[in-house]
Amino acid sequence: MKIEKGEFGYIKAQKKKRGLITFGLFAIPIIIFFTGLWQTGTRLNMFTFVAIMGCLPASRSAVGFVMMLMQKSMDPAVYQQIEERSGDLVKAYELTVSAYEKNTPIDSLVVCGYHVAAYTSRPDADTVFAEKHIKEILKGNGYRADVKIFKDLKPYLERVSSLAKQRETVEKDIVYTPNESYPELSRSELVKHTILAISL
Repeated sequence: MKIEKGEFGYIKAQKKKRGLITFGLFAIPIIIFFTGLWQTGTRLNMFTFVAIMGCLPASRSAVGFVMMLMQKSMDPAVYQQIEERSGDLVKAYELTVSAYEKNTPIDSLVVCGYHVAAYTSRPDADTVFAEKHIKEILKGNGYRADVKIFKDLKPYLERVSSLAKQRETVEKDIVYTPNESYPELSRSELVKHTILAISL
């Protein structure tokens, strides 16, 4: 079963997928190069040129693979604790929110009305920068939201529990015009969709 972006286990699945793709993309030009060498007896042939050009997409794939290798999978025990408290909240897991300046790993994220709460297990994460970046992206797409990223699990779990209890009350008062491109998605799902779009 394919694991989509935002689902638990995404990072592990992407490491495997991107690794296999990168291996395959490098294998093709290597085979072409040695085929040319075997047929002509020299490196100075058209096969070598094709092999060199074939290394370009392979190198690009390798960059994506290395970027994914640098990401850390979420602790299954933490995932379970969040699932037990989140109820019907719109949520996402194992994201890396990207910006020109820096990337911010996000273990978990929940959306409830105008509220976005997230948790990162990385003590060195610049949460202030990430909060501002996500808020600006959401505002640019027409979604007002307060964004809070927690570094400590306990207060995050408390926030998730609180939002789960308030979900129906909070979301029923929101005036929302469905997006023409995604008429089946709720406002909270569209906020999640927007955040996924800026994540690796």
